[in-house]
Amino acid sequence: MLVSYKWLKKLVDLENITPDELADKMSRSGIEVEDVVVPEEGLKKIVVGDVKECVPHPDSDHLSITQVDVGEDELYQIVCGAPNITSGKKVIVALPNSRITGNVKIKKGKMRGEVSLGMICSLEELGYSNSLVPKEYADGIYFLPEEAIPGEPVFSYLDMNDSIIELSITPNRADALSLHGVAHEVAAIYDRKVNFPTKELVEAEDASIEEFISVKVEDQKEVPTYRMRVIKDVEIKESPMWLQALLMNSGIRPINNVVDVTNYVLLLFGQPQHAFDYDKLGSKEIVVRRGSTGEKLTTLDEVERDLTTENLVITNGTTPIALGGVMGGLDSEITKTTTTVALETALFDPTLTRRTAKQFGLASESSKRFERGINTATVEEASLFAAQMIAELSGGTVVKGEAMSHDYQKEDVVVAITLSKINRSLGTTLNVSEVAAIFTSLGFAHTENQEKFVVSIPPRRWDITIEADLVEEVARIYGYDNLPSTLPSGSSVAGKLSKNQKITRNIHQRLEGNGLNEAISYMLTTPELATKFVLDKKEVVALDFPMSEERSVARQSLVPGLLKNVAYNQARKQQQVAFYEIGNIFEVYPDQVLPTETKHVALAVSGILAAKTWDSPAQMVDFYSLKGITDNLFELLGLEGIRYIPTSEYEEMHPGRTAQIKINDTVIGFIGQVHPQFAKEMEIKETYICELDLETLCELTKEEPDYKEVGKYPSIKRDIALLADVTVSNQDILDVIQSKGGKYLVDIHLFDVFQGEKLGHHKKSLAYSLVFRNDDATLVDEEITTVVEKISTALSDELNIEVR
Repeated sequence: MLVSYKWLKKLVDLENITPDELADKMSRSGIEVEDVVVPEEGLKKIVVGDVKECVPHPDSDHLSITQVDVGEDELYQIVCGAPNITSGKKVIVALPNSRITGNVKIKKGKMRGEVSLGMICSLEELGYSNSLVPKEYADGIYFLPEEAIPGEPVFSYLDMNDSIIELSITPNRADALSLHGVAHEVAAIYDRKVNFPTKELVEAEDASIEEFISVKVEDQKEVPTYRMRVIKDVEIKESPMWLQALLMNSGIRPINNVVDVTNYVLLLFGQPQHAFDYDKLGSKEIVVRRGSTGEKLTTLDEVERDLTTENLVITNGTTPIALGGVMGGLDSEITKTTTTVALETALFDPTLTRRTAKQFGLASESSKRFERGINTATVEEASLFAAQMIAELSGGTVVKGEAMSHDYQKEDVVVAITLSKINRSLGTTLNVSEVAAIFTSLGFAHTENQEKFVVSIPPRRWDITIEADLVEEVARIYGYDNLPSTLPSGSSVAGKLSKNQKITRNIHQRLEGNGLNEAISYMLTTPELATKFVLDKKEVVALDFPMSEERSVARQSLVPGLLKNVAYNQARKQQQVAFYEIGNIFEVYPDQVLPTETKHVALAVSGILAAKTWDSPAQMVDFYSLKGITDNLFELLGLEGIRYIPTSEYEEMHPGRTAQIKINDTVIGFIGQVHPQFAKEMEIKETYICELDLETLCELTKEEPDYKEVGKYPSIKRDIALLADVTVSNQDILDVIQSKGGKYLVDIHLFDVFQGEKLGHHKKSLAYSLVFRNDDATLVDEEITTVVEKISTALSDELNIEVR
């Protein structure tokens, strides 16, 4: 919500209160202020210009040469490329050495051989978004009013010297989505009075509403009140400059004098309205009902919508002409030919409005307010105010009377609370008069008897219904910073990390030390991705009311989220991608009401492992790059018995470059390359991933490592060379060596692998270093020779390997 400080100052006394002071006070009182912006800041030497002469440029088919009065003795020659430039218009001129938006400096120069002393500016060049510029000026320059004086700074004409306060409005404080609501809030904070503008309705005596329109609502619960006024003999034209500037500074594009009034009232009262071209309605009857399956409506954005029974529609008795509370129809749009306006002011059901806005992707300023609630006490006043203002700005006349479905009047909510309850909740020692003064400043009528308050809450504060709400209001206005603060009392125990927390923290540090960056992904994903990279697929955990299909079910693996991050980075030309994530997966088991959450850790690496240097080429990641990282992780945790078992059971993984990871007989995860076909679907390059069950890792990890004395006796190293079938895996060989290596075998290291035509297409040569050590005595060669012979015999018998 963007609030004009100048406008707010007209509604409540802000004497001696600067915009920054106001912003700070509001933020500390419950409504956060995101920013305070003065649009003219950073701009200089931008003035009003009067175009005295405009001729085509002799060397260009789109440039014009203008002579502009900028309040000096001589006219300025300025070359302009705007298609709508013409003589006799007041324009925005950036003089030589001026600064426009983006800190761009305008200098004297030449364009196609003609001197140009500055620039004639569009609104965009002053910092306005293209979506806020009136459509007729979208491709050209903006014209100032005739009364603008040449040479004067333009900022006052566009209210760019105003301070725009950006409020962050939470759903429970939707009353602050209007200037009325913000003014009440500021008045309460500073204990000031509000002063709202009113209009005296002048109705035509020669025409009655009954001659023009009648309204009917099929379900009063869905539409508590629907009102319509008619303004005849209107002339559609631009709004006055003050109104256009006010709307643009509030984030709304000016359209014309009728539509701009509805937006003005939207900002002032928080009451959405819609203006129809009466002559295009096609009947004298308005019926508000649910839509029917098969009905269609083309909305103002020129999109044809397929209606359902979940939509509230405004009809001319038969045909839909608008989506209730969301957007009007194109066929009844206000245009330059409109002469009679039918002005709608209504209350629509918040739930139906939200569903319709979500269904069609039409989150408008109107639907945003109906969804959160509006002040039901000012519906009639807003209808009168807007009708009279349209008549004043268009030269029209308000037809006598108002067509209305029901005269809805909401009673005040009454909440009782005691002084002791307030003081007990806040830790304060407020007295009756202090609390009464706070209720008075809020505009809440109240009575007090024996320190018990009975407070009447007006409809403009529909968020207050219970005692706790009143306690919060007292705290806000009294000042959160004035509440007493106390230290916790009682005994306490020094906190410490649990075993799992320590392990998780160590894993974070180790993975980041290995060059991986932590990623945090959404736990919600699509039904298709939820069960990817999962062997034992469970029934998905689906949300009843998801935000979107893309965030509708809970994940059963961390990998799809990581791969999305990989795709995002690779699409932006990142050559080195290395991520890890620690998070929960969600699985449903029979006879369980709630899903089981299990903490996992996942890794993903792709691209360059080491950048090229002057003496070596770039090194790309492969299976063993990631395996080295996982081995390093297992070493940190002190885990032994790690085995990598080749597998092709994962559909999304490369069948020849994937392995299950086991600790003894317990499967703790998998590692390998993403299947090229799935990688293509995810739009990623060759990527290697690993996912581990972190909770199982924590269970298998000892809380404190075992410490051993450094061996005093020398070790013996033996190398063996093997010729094996290509189908024999490294893990198979390690299993045999470990089983026959005896108690003195302390390390096995594969240091050479060779395959070639000399060995045969189905053979490979492997060389291992075996390290033996006895921590109690010196080993002798005979002992080691015997063990190596046992290993050689077992390799030959069990795996048909030739020891060379």
